[in-house]
Amino acid sequence: MARHTGPKNKLARKIGEDLNLKTNSLKVARRLMVRPGQHGAKSRRKLSDFGQQLKEKQKVKIMYGIMEKQMRRLYTEASRSLTATGATLISLLERRLDNTVYRLGWTPTRASARQLVSHGHVHINQRKMNVPSYQVKVDDIITLTTKGGKIPLVMELIKENEVEAPEWLQKKKGLAKVMRLPVRSDVKEAIEEQFVIEYYSR
Repeated sequence: MARHTGPKNKLARKIGEDLNLKTNSLKVARRLMVRPGQHGAKSRRKLSDFGQQLKEKQKVKIMYGIMEKQMRRLYTEASRSLTATGATLISLLERRLDNTVYRLGWTPTRASARQLVSHGHVHINQRKMNVPSYQVKVDDIITLTTKGGKIPLVMELIKENEVEAPEWLQKKKGLAKVMRLPVRSDVKEAIEEQFVIEYYSR
């Protein structure tokens, strides 16, 4: 399944939640309860257990901008962990480099963070890393290239410094360090990871 390249708001409306896919949260909020399509105004049906599992799995995929194959791979890795599968899955999702750049507040969305990484504007330990799915590790040093740091929007966001980095990250302007691995309590979004685990463990 290819990554969705159409209207971002349509995805949020399909799920019925703001997934931080767009920078204009107010506009998204106004449309959340209107499902896409001609008959979007119809009320939402009560979901079955499987429907809830599928919806939550889709929501997480959309939120983090990953494809089914990647999601299943992360679930498999999480299920082999000695710690709780759900918490481990969330940690693996958070450790993706594109998500990490987004959490640092260097980009307004995960999609723009993925683009920044893919275009080679991010270094890990002074080496270019253009793989958005790279799993950051403790003590990794994350920096922007000179060119990346001069992108107008990136410069503005770093200068404003309005986004507070999560506790597992330490940042100073265009430089950051991974202090520890992310844990479940670091994620503030409403994610019901147990539904995701139930979906894949069927």
